[in-house]
This record gives sequence, C-alpha cells and structure tokens, in this order.
Amino acid sequence: VQVVESGGGLVQAGGSLRLSCAPSGGTVSINSMAWYRQAPGNQRDLVASISFYGGSPNYADSVRGRFTISRDNAKNTMYLQMNSLKPEDTAVYYCNVRVDVAGGVWQYDYWGQGTQVTVSS
Repeated sequence: VQVVESGGGLVQAGGSLRLSCAPSGGTVSINSMAWYRQAPGNQRDLVASISFYGGSPNYADSVRGRFTISRDNAKNTMYLQMNSLKPEDTAVYYCNVRVDVAGGVWQYDYWGQGTQVTVSS
C-alpha cells in the first residue's frame, strides 16, 4: 500500500491550498487519517485528524478555524482545506493512514512521502 499525497505548493500569505491523500495499491480498512507537518529543525506535529467511523475532527490549536479536514469514505480519500495561510504554516505536510488489522484488534500506520507547503510573506 502506498499513500499518495497531492496539492502542496507555493502561496502568498492569506491564500489557500487544498491537500488530498489516499492509499493505493491495496485494499485496506481505514480507521482514521491525519495530516502532520514538519518544519526544518522542528519535530513532526499533528495538524488535523479525522476518524472514518464518525465523530468530530481534531485540530491543532494553531490551525483551528483556518483549516478544515474532511473525508470521502467511498473514495478512501482525505482532504485538508487550508485557508488564511501564514508563513508559519510553511512545512512539509505528511499524510498518515491508520488501518485496522485483524478486524480492528490492532492498527498499522502508513505514511506518505510528504508534500511541501510554502507560504510567502
């Protein structure tokens, strides 16, 4: 299974970008999906996550109100709409796909290769 990310790029402060992510190359039972980001010299931090079983999405305080995470269960695809972007949002964004194994007894994480988001001031 590979995790395919798209939608990164260069945008001016105040602009918008939309990231998408989907697993490919196999049939998986998705438990949840999430976006993490890592800026140079920093650790990888959670940006937003969403369960494929329902419930409210989870956001980092720094992006709440500006970013919206959503999912399309039929397509096994997750989206991250990023509005009002700031220079401090500049980072490599990584998609995480958590799948259920053995009927949900345990989970396994797949990671994308990352997509660069650069916000200029």
